[in-house]
Amino acid sequence: MSLTLTPLPGIPLVQPGDDLTELIWASCKRANITLQDGDILVLAQKIVSKAEGRLVNLADVTPSPAAQELAAASEKDPRLCELILRESNEVLRTRPGLVIVEHKLGFVCANAGIDHSNVSPPPVGEGPGVEEWYLLLPEDPDASADRIRAALEAISGARLGVLTIDSHGRAWREGTVGVTIGLSGLPAVMDERGWHDLFGYELRVTVVGVADELAAAASLMMGQAAEGTPVVHARGFPYPLAEGRLGDLLRPREKDLFR
Repeated sequence: MSLTLTPLPGIPLVQPGDDLTELIWASCKRANITLQDGDILVLAQKIVSKAEGRLVNLADVTPSPAAQELAAASEKDPRLCELILRESNEVLRTRPGLVIVEHKLGFVCANAGIDHSNVSPPPVGEGPGVEEWYLLLPEDPDASADRIRAALEAISGARLGVLTIDSHGRAWREGTVGVTIGLSGLPAVMDERGWHDLFGYELRVTVVGVADELAAAASLMMGQAAEGTPVVHARGFPYPLAEGRLGDLLRPREKDLFR
């Protein structure tokens, strides 16, 4: 079995209100890809957030006293700190240049996933320049994936999966990797407890984060700078498609030894 990852060409810079389904379908045609049962479309979080209008202009943000305090500890713009607080359940760690939070979506990440790279302002006449615009994560990434998947399945007639990914750091290793923040139509984890290894030993603790494994592989194809390939087509995912959710990947707090 082989897994084939193909970055889809010609996806334009996405603007609020753009139809991602149309953009993905047109890109599949350009790549001569006919969607088949079991195919998965992996989307960078940025294009989902942009299409859903999750752009925020710092000029419209008034920092609270708590944001001012966080700004002093993190050496960040107080207005950005206000956005971080709004998007978070809890601030976990702070140092100059970095704020680690539990996001409203339930996972731990840096700066509440708020991004400034590859974020262009709306059309001229709608606010200050690019330095004032930041991008928030989708409000409900699972629901976003559901909508995109349903539309693509209606067009193609194929049984598909959709994965939305972002780049996260890790508490115990250097470097960022692609991780799942929303999914539809594929499993998030694969519980292999009860399976047997090559020597007949029964696995007792092995639960594989298969959606995150695919997210990391697709992120490698997308790149992190000016590559301009925010959608990757995956064929050959080595597990049956199923209905997974982001919550399947989130470790309960009582089992989290890093908090």
